[in-house]
Amino acid sequence: MKFIDLTSEESTTETTELDRRYFPADRLIQQVREILDQVRAGGDQALLQLVERFDHTLLSRPELRVDQHEIGKAVENLDSGMRDALEIAKQNVQEFARKSQRIDWLAKNGQGAEVGEYFHPFQRVGIYVPAGVPEIVVVSPVGPDKKMNHALLGALQIAGATEIFKVGGAHAIAALAFGTETIPKVDKIFGPGNAYVTEAKRQVFGYVAVDLLPGPSEILVLADASARPAWLAADLLAQAEHGPGSVICAVSPSRSILDATQMEMTKQVATLPRRKLLEEVVSNRAFVVLVRDLAHAVQFVNGFAPEHLSIVTQDPWSIAKQVRNAGAIFLGSYSPVVAGDFMAGPSHELPTGGAGKSFGGLTVDQFQRRTSVVCYSAEALQRSLSVLDKFSEAEHLEAHGRSARIRFTTTNVNERQ
Repeated sequence: MKFIDLTSEESTTETTELDRRYFPADRLIQQVREILDQVRAGGDQALLQLVERFDHTLLSRPELRVDQHEIGKAVENLDSGMRDALEIAKQNVQEFARKSQRIDWLAKNGQGAEVGEYFHPFQRVGIYVPAGVPEIVVVSPVGPDKKMNHALLGALQIAGATEIFKVGGAHAIAALAFGTETIPKVDKIFGPGNAYVTEAKRQVFGYVAVDLLPGPSEILVLADASARPAWLAADLLAQAEHGPGSVICAVSPSRSILDATQMEMTKQVATLPRRKLLEEVVSNRAFVVLVRDLAHAVQFVNGFAPEHLSIVTQDPWSIAKQVRNAGAIFLGSYSPVVAGDFMAGPSHELPTGGAGKSFGGLTVDQFQRRTSVVCYSAEALQRSLSVLDKFSEAEHLEAHGRSARIRFTTTNVNERQ
């Protein structure tokens, strides 16, 4: 792990290395652009070639789609405990989503016109569990055996997926955005992924809608002297387990807590099955940061903008109120991030790489398309004329003003209804 001491007034690390914004490398941009172009031009044939190249899997066109027999078999093979766990998680997610889903509304503005918003679900989206979306398309890569994990398929069936395809990476994003002979294009793409998936979503934005740009998992633990190092180490390693691109960080004004946490991580890594992967993350993508006090820690957090922020202090709620930039906040010693990973309720697709300064996490309203509604009566429009005239005059747009005033240049009452 890399130790960073920010207690010195001269330290500038927090405003350089760890004050982050997402900006892809030129080589990554070009590589992803070539993949998108291939799928857009070549359809299924190009997609299958890319699956063979990147996923090392030889699929035929019919094998791209997961059929109902495979789904049914996967559901049958779920043990009762796994099925119960999936249903509990689904219930928590649905209840949280219902409370945050936006609904249509109408009200009168100052001149008496009716204004409001209608919210309609997207008709076809790629991945995740939406709000009222009729077509839910899931993409996920498979290995040389061409099989998807039974638990994953069972979860997708319970979540309501309508189509599942055996393809991943930037080429999967291309298929969803542009469509192929087998995979019809979607209206919006959701879901986290590696650097190639994230960059592919960025490049297709505008052609289709995307949710946000989540990359590899990351966690920042903010702790004071009351925290238990063994628990902090376990939380850090849990997110490191997601893969070599993961970022883990512990911040504290207590040097003893940071030292003890590092020792605990070393001990725990040796006992975990994914030891080699974890050692790589701890060596290359792990930080412990010593700060002057908790106020300084909050300043660091807002610059880092972590995907997951765990606050383990004597008064975590007061600290949380000072945090502006974080994907999700977990408060206290008994709120491990794993609870958010699997079942708490809020979506666990969150901004990474510093994108938390500009984006929030995935919410149910992102599966809805907003349409504003405006309805003026003759009386409301007449009360608005002087304002409309002023704006039209200021912008030198005479036709704008006339389009409102012309309705009152006739004495025919029926034409003004």
